[in-house]
Amino acid sequence: MSVTPDDVTLARDLVVEAAALAARIRDTGDLATRAKTNVSDVVTEADLAAEALVVERLDRDRPGDGLLGEEGTAREGTSGRRWVIDPVDGTYNFATGSDYWCSAIALAEGDEVLLGAVAHHASGTVLVGGPDVPTTRNGEPLAPIADAPLAGLGAATYAHPAFIGSGPGYDAWARAASLPATIRMLGSGSMDLVGVATGRLGCWFQHSTPDWDWLPGTALVAGLGGAAERLDAHGLTWSVAGPPTAVRELSAALRGEA
Repeated sequence: MSVTPDDVTLARDLVVEAAALAARIRDTGDLATRAKTNVSDVVTEADLAAEALVVERLDRDRPGDGLLGEEGTAREGTSGRRWVIDPVDGTYNFATGSDYWCSAIALAEGDEVLLGAVAHHASGTVLVGGPDVPTTRNGEPLAPIADAPLAGLGAATYAHPAFIGSGPGYDAWARAASLPATIRMLGSGSMDLVGVATGRLGCWFQHSTPDWDWLPGTALVAGLGGAAERLDAHGLTWSVAGPPTAVRELSAALRGEA
């Protein structure tokens, strides 16, 4: 099933509204926060409220589509399509006052991502795009992602402190991390992939990435001619995105072929 103009409008509106709601809740100065799996993996009342807002809209406007949300939403659909929701991506940043966070959503059919949208509230920026939907920023087209080798690019990634040095797959991560011109760890996968789409970052790789951290930004990269790959290596599933040559080089390094 192809993406419709209404899908594009809906995705854009949902992330803008979710991000605005989350920001309003944070601005009250009394943000309830609790840890999920570790001290840096947190959820706030803003995450829950923003996901509820998105789900309510999709229940009304796309009742036949499936839903998957970071904060617990899970619904099987009848259409074969599924909306994947990250109400606040970069929650640790969000909860500690940083503006490096966003609201993100993707529309997928089976294993294929059709559309992604990411709203960065602090800058008033929203990107929308997909494999068959050229990616735009605030309605304006972006330049295609130029192919480039890894050695000249900045790479965004993430490694939890407990992973560094001794975690399963750490040697693969370190091998890949040694190849770009520079490494950035900023704490929001969708924001990092927006950086790849806009040229602020060159490429991105991470392990054990859930769909809500992967699909929205991957759609934006695909809408600009970039490459994205998931691969299994050294006991982990890795997600890689960026210019085609850089993605091949990162993937080879993660597999131990470089």
